[in-house]
Amino acid sequence: MPHPWIADRTLAFDSSGIRKVFDLAGKIKNPINLSIGQPDFDVPIAVQDAMINAIRDGKNNYSVTQGIPELRQGLKEKRGIAGESERDLFICSGTSGGLNLALMSMINEGDEVIFFDPYFVMYPSLVRMAGGVPVPLDCGEGFQIDVGRVEQAITDKTKMIIFNSPSNPTGVVASETQIKELAELAQKHDVALLSDEIYSEFCYDDPFTSPSQFNPQTIVIDGLSKSHAMTGLRVGWVEGPRPLIETMMKLQQYTFVCAPHPAQWGGIAALETGIEGYVAEYREKRDKVIAGLQDLYEIPPSAGAFYLYPKVPWGNSVSFVESAIAKGLLLIPGSIFSRHQTHFRLSYAATDETLDRGIAILRTMAENPE
Repeated sequence: MPHPWIADRTLAFDSSGIRKVFDLAGKIKNPINLSIGQPDFDVPIAVQDAMINAIRDGKNNYSVTQGIPELRQGLKEKRGIAGESERDLFICSGTSGGLNLALMSMINEGDEVIFFDPYFVMYPSLVRMAGGVPVPLDCGEGFQIDVGRVEQAITDKTKMIIFNSPSNPTGVVASETQIKELAELAQKHDVALLSDEIYSEFCYDDPFTSPSQFNPQTIVIDGLSKSHAMTGLRVGWVEGPRPLIETMMKLQQYTFVCAPHPAQWGGIAALETGIEGYVAEYREKRDKVIAGLQDLYEIPPSAGAFYLYPKVPWGNSVSFVESAIAKGLLLIPGSIFSRHQTHFRLSYAATDETLDRGIAILRTMAENPE
């Protein structure tokens, strides 16, 4: 029985299953951790120095709610937002904060929100917390988007489509044609399209494509957590039609207040710090793991982020991952991200030594079903 003071909205979701795996990691001696969804490199030195200087310069108070002007301007230039544009941008407390503000600002009780299964773990919970109705939509072959099925799922209650490419958990990148068709579909039906672009810097085979290129009403959420390993520093941004951005900024004033002030100064340095070397390393890590497993596992094509989403060779996602954890290998069961228990998520944001150890155990598990 929940405590009588606990609000009903909190009962709509459980503690993240990913957190439970992280808790297990602390109990296993020398675990092979292929579960964590963050880069294994540290924050670039130039970014660290900018934050340290900001702290020492006394920039430890509140910033303006919308973010410091220098960072906003740098991002507007990067995104091609002119002063008289109908679009605007503000700094939020990480992309998770941006997702929360967007949904709370736009979703009314009973509004339907379509997103694609497999999905980032927060999507259904945040939709419910905003009073909306989650509508997970199975992807097609290879976890690619079938725009025809999306149109069939749209009803008179559909308010938003959440789109994430490169995808967490699959690493799949939608084609430019699919993205264009989805963007135009949302515009045709006057449905908000929210594009979660936190992995935009990690595209290995083709340039990144945003649906905002084809639909000027797209709400874009991005940040520095993955690109510059700033997961704990909480610097993200939301870009979209000016009236929506103004509403989200108003809501931020009464919730997060502002993104961490010193980290915003680090964000300015991050915009000037390339990560091409890290991206090249992660491309090699992806290829290494695929080469080590593809003869024993069915692995959907992964062209971005730093995840693979192999199909379990036996059992279901939970039983398979439990067996892996018993062997010291930390993975995430696909049931965390999906209504189906057919796959597991593997993060290759790890050292080559860790990847080699993980590959060896996964090969043994496939060759010796339990």
